[in-house]
Amino acid sequence: MSTVSQVAGANRPNPATGLAIQAQNLTKRYGQARGVTDLNLEVREGEVFGFLGPNGAGKTTTIRMFLNLLKPTSGRVTLLGLDSQQDSVEIRKHIGYLPGEFSLYPNLTGAKTLEYFANLRGGVDWTRIKNMAERLELDLTKKFRQYSRGNKQKVGIIQALMHHPRLLVLDEPTGGLDPLNQQEFYKMVEEARQEGTTVFFSSHIMSEVEKICDRVGIIREGQLIKVGNIVDLTDLKNHHIELIFSEKVPAEVFAKLPGVDHVEASSEEGREILRCTVRSEALDHVVKTAAHYPLVDFISREPSLEETFLDYYRNEGKAS
Repeated sequence: MSTVSQVAGANRPNPATGLAIQAQNLTKRYGQARGVTDLNLEVREGEVFGFLGPNGAGKTTTIRMFLNLLKPTSGRVTLLGLDSQQDSVEIRKHIGYLPGEFSLYPNLTGAKTLEYFANLRGGVDWTRIKNMAERLELDLTKKFRQYSRGNKQKVGIIQALMHHPRLLVLDEPTGGLDPLNQQEFYKMVEEARQEGTTVFFSSHIMSEVEKICDRVGIIREGQLIKVGNIVDLTDLKNHHIELIFSEKVPAEVFAKLPGVDHVEASSEEGREILRCTVRSEALDHVVKTAAHYPLVDFISREPSLEETFLDYYRNEGKAS
C-alpha cells in the first residue's frame, strides 16, 4: 500500500462510531408529479449499502438531495455528521461521487480530465490513478469525446475513487461496463470498504446488489418500502421457469408446490410447456417434481426488478 493510502486510512473514523448518511422525512415534490416521499434512512459508517429500485423509482432524486444538488421540499439529511445544505462545501472534501450520467469536457483527454479533478482535490497520487486505469483497461491518452459509454464510465469511477473518500456515492456505476470490467470494479469497491470507506451504491439490478452490498434499501414509486440485510432479499427473489416435457403433465401438481405461482401450461410444436414463477427456496422442489415426468428442457431466467416488484405486490395482495 502506498504512503498516500496509509495516511488516508489512518485518518478514517472507526466504522462503529456513527452514521455516514441519515435522512429524516426527506421529500421532493414536482408539482403534481411524484418525487420522493418521507424517506427515512440510516447508513452506517464502513458498510456497503445498496439502494435498489427500478428505473424511475426515485434513486437519482434521492442521491441528488443527499449531495445538495437538489433542494428537498421538506426533510433533512446529514452526511458524515454534517448538514447536507449548511455544510455542503466541507462535505465535498470527503466524498466521491459518480452521477448516473457522467459527461465532461469533450476535448480533454482522460488523463487531463483526471488531472483536473485531482487539482480540485489539492493533488492526488498519480500512481494510483494510473493503476486504476490499467485495471479497468482505460486508455488515458484518448479525448473524452472519443470514449465509448463504458470508457466514460471508467473515467467517472476513477475520479470518484482516486482520493480515498470517506463516503463513496455511486449512481448506477456499472452502466456500459463489460463483465470483466464489472468484476474489477467490484474488487475496487471491496478494497475501498476494507480501507474504511462507506459506499452508497444505487442500482436496478438485484444480482449486482446481492454481490457486493451488506444491507439494502428498496425504493419503489418514490417510497422506501424495505430496508434490511442482503439475506432479507430472499422473499423478493423469484425466477421465471419454463419446463418443457415430451408429453402432457398435470399443471396442478406444480401449482400446489409452496413458493410456486402463475402456473401456465401450453402445447407448442408437439411439446408441453409449463411456465411458472418460483421463489428461490422452492427451486429444489420444482426440479425434483419435474424429474418424475419426461422432462426435455429446463429454462430459468431472473426477472427484471420491475417484474419482481409486480410479482411481490401481487402475492402480497393475495395474502391480505
